Amino acid sequence: MQTINLTIKNQVAYVVLNRPEKKNAISFAMLRALVDTAKTIRADRSLRAVIIHGSNGVLTTGIDLQDLNSPKQRLSGLWQLVKPGLSLFQNAFLVWQRLPVPVIVVMEGYCLGAGMQLALAADFRVSTPDCKCGILEAKWGLVPDMGLSHSLKGLVRQDIAKELTYTAKIFSGQEAAAYGLVSYVSAEPLARAEQLVAELIERSPDAIAASKAVLNAMELKPSKALRLEKLWQLKLLAGKNSAIARAKDKKPERNFKPRQYN
Repeated sequence: MQTINLTIKNQVAYVVLNRPEKKNAISFAMLRALVDTAKTIRADRSLRAVIIHGSNGVLTTGIDLQDLNSPKQRLSGLWQLVKPGLSLFQNAFLVWQRLPVPVIVVMEGYCLGAGMQLALAADFRVSTPDCKCGILEAKWGLVPDMGLSHSLKGLVRQDIAKELTYTAKIFSGQEAAAYGLVSYVSAEPLARAEQLVAELIERSPDAIAASKAVLNAMELKPSKALRLEKLWQLKLLAGKNSAIARAKDKKPERNFKPRQYN
């Protein structure tokens, strides 16, 4: 069975974590599938947004410890930690941060451990009020190593980040919103995510790609952010979608071209 299902509908990529018998626990196979799926989405310039959710009303209970602790996977896991550059654990989640389209994660049921790190790497998070959330690595005597140092930056105060990470406490989707970890709380999070997408696709796909790159740089590479503003503005002014956006006031029926820049 595929661990990730990808469906395209109305220029939106729906990415479904698909291990319902394991409450969508994240295995090594799923980590690799996440990277491959993101690459497929990036190559399709007609896509306008990504919605990630889990099968059977559960995002994920986190990393599959049984899979991680098998002898073969333990060796693979150790290699990921010592090899140069990003590990598979980091890349499987940060790859969504680097996509040039908005990424929304729907949080329901459970969003624990690796699931929380996946959600944090998205642009937006929509949760049910009662979703069980947590950064659980300290419970197992470990540190979050799936890009949390990038994805959590700027979302919450440092003391809150430390409390949630040090204690491995379980908190609700409603509490996550109060902390600043969740963008929207809804009893129907998938529908709320689709409503947000409908707003986003009213704008130029290139302008959104540029804005995502600049805003990410503001948090992660502040010394480069001002230069990126200028570079992206030059690219946008030379592109087709900027001209279409300026014409839309008088000609709202005009449609944007597929994204020019990647």
